[in-house]
Amino acid sequence: MTRRGGKVDSAPRELIDHLFAISRVMAGKLDFRSAIQAVATEVAQIVPHDHLDVCIVRGDGRFHTAYESGIQTEWSKSLDPVEQSPIRNLLEGEVDHILSYDACNDARFCAEKPGHRPIFDHGLRSRIHVPMVVHGEVIGALSCSLCSQGAYGPIDVRNARYIADLLSPYFFALRAAEQARLASVVEAEAKAREEGLRLGALKLTEALEGERQRIGMDLHDQTLADLTRLVRRLERLALSGPVSADALKPVVRGFHACMEDLRQIIEEAQPSVLQLFGFAHAVENQLERSIRDSGQAIDWQISGDSRAAFDGLDPKVSIALFRIVQEAINNAVQHAEPKRIVVRLDKGRDHVGIAVIDDGKGTSDRRIRRGSGIENMKTRARLISARFALQDDPGGRGTKVTIVLPVRGGTETASDGKAAAE
Repeated sequence: MTRRGGKVDSAPRELIDHLFAISRVMAGKLDFRSAIQAVATEVAQIVPHDHLDVCIVRGDGRFHTAYESGIQTEWSKSLDPVEQSPIRNLLEGEVDHILSYDACNDARFCAEKPGHRPIFDHGLRSRIHVPMVVHGEVIGALSCSLCSQGAYGPIDVRNARYIADLLSPYFFALRAAEQARLASVVEAEAKAREEGLRLGALKLTEALEGERQRIGMDLHDQTLADLTRLVRRLERLALSGPVSADALKPVVRGFHACMEDLRQIIEEAQPSVLQLFGFAHAVENQLERSIRDSGQAIDWQISGDSRAAFDGLDPKVSIALFRIVQEAINNAVQHAEPKRIVVRLDKGRDHVGIAVIDDGKGTSDRRIRRGSGIENMKTRARLISARFALQDDPGGRGTKVTIVLPVRGGTETASDGKAAAE
């Protein structure tokens, strides 16, 4: 057995012992990071290094992740495209290894490319990269680096291959286990989402049925009763002979009142202002009317410069959002006794957001917190895949309702929002 500069120079007993040691320390390691940390010391006995990493190609072959030991770089902090990797040729099978005398002065590496930058930032001059192959597929690469230049040669490449061949089935199994775990998580989330939508639809159906009953009672107890009285009055007038204009004036006023009542019921059932003038104007109209009808002295404001983003939403989703805001405003006006209500409309890169903020007495009353109105808001948000939150001010003064809707390319991602808006 001979050594060259502290490295194993041949492959008999000592090399085999180190390879066996790598196998032993790998046993029981269930994640990539603990695995690479566990083998680093034994790998250093065969191929000395200041930086060691195993780069694993993800299932789609387009991205890879590095797991490091020794010097920590940006490589292990993100999922990077294979096409931008400094070892792309190796991962795509175009070369069978990469050996660099001085990577900081090697034309194959460029300091201007983000994927190459850690080489130069950490002075990783001597570098070896060998593929990790299972069933003829390159699943990743083993990389060893030293900060001194010219430290590696053909024997080191051979020894790195031994290590890579040994580690490949372990890391292949870890990758398969991770993919299975992620698949199970995705499946569980899909089932939970489906169940949430089902329960949400049931709750909303109950709420809509309650709304229909309320409208029916309003029509029966108020409008229909008023119309019945007016018709009977007209019948009496008809039987009494010629009718003067003064005698008809109370009847006309009564019909106008019935029309106003019907207009109110229709407006509550279908927000025509929203359809005619847009989301922000409908919210403004709701604020003004709710506060006026309450008789309270409440200041109000609509803020944010993203009003147009809401008008580009699918109408069904827009109505669902409006219903949530409508309920939040009504809750604040009716229960919170606020001095001020602010509605904020925001747009991010991949979402639109709404916040309804009041400075009232909060929701410490458990009856309010458990009320059907808040449950309806949660249900409507869930059915359009929006996030809903209700928070009290820590000081006990005020409540904030937030709704965040993911969007893609200016169009809402939630195509399942039909039931929420009907």
